[in-house]
Amino acid sequence: MRRREKFIISSILLAFGLLGVQYVSLQFRFIAILIFFIFSYLVSVWSLYEDLYGVEWLTIIPLPAMYGMAVSLFYFLLPNNWISRIFIMALFGVGMYALYLTSNIYSVAKSRTIQLLRAAHTIGLLFTLLTSTLITNFVFSLHLEFWLIGLLFFLIHFPLFLMALWSVDLQPKLDKRMWLATIIFALVIAEFGMTISFFPVSVWNASLLTTSLCYILLGILQNHLQQRLFRNTIFEYLSFAGLVFVSFFLLLKWK
Repeated sequence: MRRREKFIISSILLAFGLLGVQYVSLQFRFIAILIFFIFSYLVSVWSLYEDLYGVEWLTIIPLPAMYGMAVSLFYFLLPNNWISRIFIMALFGVGMYALYLTSNIYSVAKSRTIQLLRAAHTIGLLFTLLTSTLITNFVFSLHLEFWLIGLLFFLIHFPLFLMALWSVDLQPKLDKRMWLATIIFALVIAEFGMTISFFPVSVWNASLLTTSLCYILLGILQNHLQQRLFRNTIFEYLSFAGLVFVSFFLLLKWK
């Protein structure tokens, strides 16, 4: 069976799996989402197994599984009607197929240079940010204690940052510099999540602000690793950071 056929079959299976999760009673919904996460990981292994080596079990496979979990958690918050379910199901399937193609490019590009790698970096970053947005939106909607928000944010963003940083060089091993950068970035996001939980800001605005910070951190370090962190690039990210900072205070709902 060709790879693209595997990707299509996997995407369809996971799309229907996502739909099936919504028919589980609320009492067991979180258990169903956990099972769907494991199922997404196993299906992704089946789709990409041929080119998986060593560290790629931690840097390629988790993103499709985390994307599936993120959408299933967000799906949990949607109105209970067929239109929204079918629409999200279709988008999820298309997105999963695109993510499999991106993961396949990473697997191939580790052994030879291919022109699609830059496009794969863009798509990979997009899905990383989308996954972060959906999961943080769900976490903020639970209105948990600040320390628990920080813990969940660290656990969520640690693998996301690790996968995003590894995709730049596609090295066979993860060096100390990458581990250290991942830990620091995950801690920054965790502290930001704890801090923003004290401010009167809506759930969506809080999650989008968190994702904006992820974009800034990943953008700067990825450009640095690619030796493309020029003065104008730094200025663009700092300008965006300033815009986010101003937007944060404008969106506050002070009484």
